[in-house]
Amino acid sequence: MPASSVNLQTPHSGYHWERSSRRFFEGWYFRVTLPVEQQSFAFMYSIDDPVGGQPHSGGAAQILGPDEAYFCRTLPNVNGFWAAYDRLALSHCHPPLPTPHSPFPAHTDTGTEGYQTTATLNHGQLKDPTTGNWVRWQYETTPIYGWGNPTESQLPTAGWLSFLPVFEPGWQVLMAHGLATGWVDWQGQRYEFENAPAYAEKNWGGAFPIKWFWMQCNAFDEPDLALTAVGGLRDVLGRQETVGLIGLHYQGQFHPFISTHNSLTWQVEPWGHWAMSARRGPYRIELTGRASDTGNTVRVPTRDGLQFRCRDTTHGQLTLQLFEQDRPIVTARSDLAGLEAGGGPWQQPWHKP
Repeated sequence: MPASSVNLQTPHSGYHWERSSRRFFEGWYFRVTLPVEQQSFAFMYSIDDPVGGQPHSGGAAQILGPDEAYFCRTLPNVNGFWAAYDRLALSHCHPPLPTPHSPFPAHTDTGTEGYQTTATLNHGQLKDPTTGNWVRWQYETTPIYGWGNPTESQLPTAGWLSFLPVFEPGWQVLMAHGLATGWVDWQGQRYEFENAPAYAEKNWGGAFPIKWFWMQCNAFDEPDLALTAVGGLRDVLGRQETVGLIGLHYQGQFHPFISTHNSLTWQVEPWGHWAMSARRGPYRIELTGRASDTGNTVRVPTRDGLQFRCRDTTHGQLTLQLFEQDRPIVTARSDLAGLEAGGGPWQQPWHKP
């Protein structure tokens, strides 16, 4: 039986804004993968400078839909945003709700736009002002893996240093794998799903990576397998630091590979090819990702607000091998991996020996 969402709540699930006027953003990413339709929906919610009255104050909701179709609505009124500090719960609605916990009148033509999200529910509706078309969604999720062994306390994805604001931006995988049931109405086309693979993560802070890449998949041909991998270049106290991480959940076990503790290398193109390998004790992992399409650009936080500085595909080809004492114990592949390259933009291959 899957563990409860309470047991699987990770560190950093709550809102991080210190109620100050310093430059600040927080962003959340929720993805549901539909293996039968060979499609995904990725919901990206963000808030910038929630104190209000700043050049970049406001929120946004972006969706990467079927075949990487892109949908975005700004929600500029920070008074319509709310998030819990002790758990995963947030909403942003226009016009603002009477209280944060007011029922969101979604799936109606009242004109209300926005979203409400918890660890187990994601729903909302947004309207394209140019076409008049709506995107509406509602699904409930049963978490299977947070970040760590499911029978133990969950872990901060970036280690204990993630609690220090000097190591910004913060990053946390909230749910490495879950099962979602519900529907999405994509501008008149309805997608219904049951027990579809679901994923969630977040980031926050006032500093931004110089460049990064990301791979994520929990819809492999091998069941009960979820992967998240990332590499990034960031500024820490005036110097540049390269960090990377691979996290694998498989059959109730968690296999972390972190560049600060383990041997981890990569060779990543600006677009189209991702390769990572890592070793930890008796375990070794090899990842290869490829994108046969151009994906689509999405907005990401920068010092100048949300900007198109990231390219994503949800149809990446990903192969994975996990070895123990150089004996393969997991071999899996998928054509529905999330692959990403962001920052810069950078033009040359990125090699970490």
